[in-house]
Amino acid sequence: QDQALRLGVPVGILSARMFAGCVEQVCAEPSNPVLLNAEQRKKLSSLLDIAQYLLTHNMFSRLSFCQELWKAQNSLLLEAVWRLHAQNVVNLQELLESHPDTQAMATWLFGNLCLLCEQTDASCPSTDVAEAMLSGLVQLLVLRGFQENLALKRTVTPEKMPQVAIDVLQRMSVFALDTLAAGRLDTSDHKAVRGWFGVYSGRSCCGMIGVDSLKRFFSHTLTQILTHNPVLKVSDAIQMQKEWSFAKTHPLLTTLYCRLFVMLSPEESISHLKEVLEMQEVNWQRVLSCVSTLVTCFPEAQQLVKDWVACLMTRAFESYHLDNMVTAFLVVRQAALEGPSIFPSYADWFKASFGSSHGYHGCSKKALVFLLKFLSDLVPWEDPRYMQVHILHPPLVPDKYRSLLMDYVSLAKTRLADLKVSLENMGLYKTSSSSEDIAEPHNQAIQDVERAIVVFEHKGRIPEPVMEASIFRRPYYLSHFLPALLTPRVLPVVPDSRMAFIETLKRANKIPSSLYSVYSQACATAKEKQCDNAIPGTRTEPTCAEGPLGPLTAALEELRALMTDPTQYDVISAQVAVISERLGAALGRSKDDSSLERLKIRLNILAPRLEGQDQVVVDLLLKAFCQNLMAASSFVPPERQSPWAALFVRTLCGHMLFPAVLARLCQLLRHQGPNLSTPHILGLAALAVHLGESRSMLPEVDLSPPAPTGSCPVPKFLNSLLSCCTRESLLFSMKFCTAAISYSLCKFSSQPHDTLHSYLSPGLVKKVGLPSSCFS
Repeated sequence: QDQALRLGVPVGILSARMFAGCVEQVCAEPSNPVLLNAEQRKKLSSLLDIAQYLLTHNMFSRLSFCQELWKAQNSLLLEAVWRLHAQNVVNLQELLESHPDTQAMATWLFGNLCLLCEQTDASCPSTDVAEAMLSGLVQLLVLRGFQENLALKRTVTPEKMPQVAIDVLQRMSVFALDTLAAGRLDTSDHKAVRGWFGVYSGRSCCGMIGVDSLKRFFSHTLTQILTHNPVLKVSDAIQMQKEWSFAKTHPLLTTLYCRLFVMLSPEESISHLKEVLEMQEVNWQRVLSCVSTLVTCFPEAQQLVKDWVACLMTRAFESYHLDNMVTAFLVVRQAALEGPSIFPSYADWFKASFGSSHGYHGCSKKALVFLLKFLSDLVPWEDPRYMQVHILHPPLVPDKYRSLLMDYVSLAKTRLADLKVSLENMGLYKTSSSSEDIAEPHNQAIQDVERAIVVFEHKGRIPEPVMEASIFRRPYYLSHFLPALLTPRVLPVVPDSRMAFIETLKRANKIPSSLYSVYSQACATAKEKQCDNAIPGTRTEPTCAEGPLGPLTAALEELRALMTDPTQYDVISAQVAVISERLGAALGRSKDDSSLERLKIRLNILAPRLEGQDQVVVDLLLKAFCQNLMAASSFVPPERQSPWAALFVRTLCGHMLFPAVLARLCQLLRHQGPNLSTPHILGLAALAVHLGESRSMLPEVDLSPPAPTGSCPVPKFLNSLLSCCTRESLLFSMKFCTAAISYSLCKFSSQPHDTLHSYLSPGLVKKVGLPSSCFS
């Protein structure tokens, strides 16, 4: 006061100048780009106490302090500015409003926010301080930038703060998306992106911000993602979308999608997606990866996407609007990339949409021409797998318009020939839902052989596609299918389905005598080598960590690590999708295609057999399921766990490996049950319950030797494996049934009793002497 009197200036202005200089001195020689060290925090705390005293006695000018502080802008630490705000000395809005240059202010705050996000990495000191600051700053920016009456305030009393808030938040989103697109991993930028995406977790935003403001912010972010850098054309999307599946999208981006969808709900998210596609130019990679994440992580979104595609197709054929048609085809193909357990295959959708007189194209010749012209225009960029679907399952057209369809087929065949994808090498049971490239003829033939054997087991005769191939597609049949079928091996003592199939083809003169003789000799040689190698200690079993099983094993271990952390439950479904992707790669097969007819599975319950590689993979999956159950149950009871078990089982049910899973369960439950440990019994019992939950998507099982009841659903089949003919088998059956009933009562306690009872076979309940009324 004495000095102010001598200088002739108000005391508030003088104290503001002196305080700004003191803050600048505290920030001098920083050890961190945005945070104070312990000594600096102590000094600043004392200064803040003095400032609050001066404010109380009207001896401090906030406006003058802000103006003086910005003169030392380049030396200011963000934490010092934040503590001024948090301690009510001068709030951030006052600071921002007082800055003479709005753009410079936004640039300063954006740069400091990036540095602050880096400090939230676990490897950095003072992580808790950085996270608290980031959360508070984001809450303030969202509140000021996306408040409900923002439009009114802009027209009546324009403020800098809303403009700066929106500008900074947009810059942060663009910075994060650019960093991901550039693939700058293991850098400071990558740490900053990880920290920034953490603010969308809900813990950072919820509570202090109204739901409406938060939803506007999340919607704005989703729009930014979908429209950021729209350099890809539709033709690029058609060619490249197989690389944009859920499993191939950066985990940080899929996690961000999930957090946005949780706040907005799948219904609002799809509605917003529609609006953006109709009104703005989009980045197709972002749009399609967004669709993949929706259908993979939110089961309720699958029907929403189907309804959306149906609406697009209806509008396309009503107004002959090409954009609607393009969007529908891209969306349905993208969802189908995630496999039949997630979404119906493209072949299924195409047949359902155009394979009958009730198809979208059936109303007029103009509609048919519109469809065929669209398909023809796609040919130069089309993936071969989709052209194969169009050729194998062509649209149904009247005879008088047959020439129009043949023009497209001819064009597609020419394009396939240019790509060196021979129609002769197309598989007998070609799948189209896989995200993998077109299979090599040898790999495709292996899949065809497996499918043909399953059909042969079911019908007892040579499948029609095999007969047709032996006549009309002899190059593929002789060069690929038969060599895959006649792979030398040690023949079982009791002939299996493969042997019976081979003998049936031989009797029908579908296997050349010379080729059959070579096969028989090679099998005999393989048996001799097995006898030579049957010396104890000489055989080495392959380990799961070797070869193609390594990535699958790692994915299963990552899933188990998520079991004990409820904060990670939102990424469980994402991890199961990665497991599904790697399961197909481990077996060298694509995901199953639900367009194929749902066949019965035939098993010899007395002597179930598995191929060596199949048993290794099945054992790995069953072991992982049991370990996951024990890990999750040691932390929370079944009713509070994530839906990991149901997702895991649905993945098994949607894969061609499923018959091998049932065969292995037959071996374990019927032949090795008394030797199983308690964790295995508990795990397999829970697996049986979830198989019952998924019974609607499972084929029936034919038992061989024939059971009195013939074919049966999977739950009844599992019950038939529980024998009670000896003391040991009776004790095992009681343990298994008790575990299954207990697990189902805990897991599904909130569901109707009728639904709960349907998951278990009645015979399983009767084995422990419980009446059906126990469930009510």
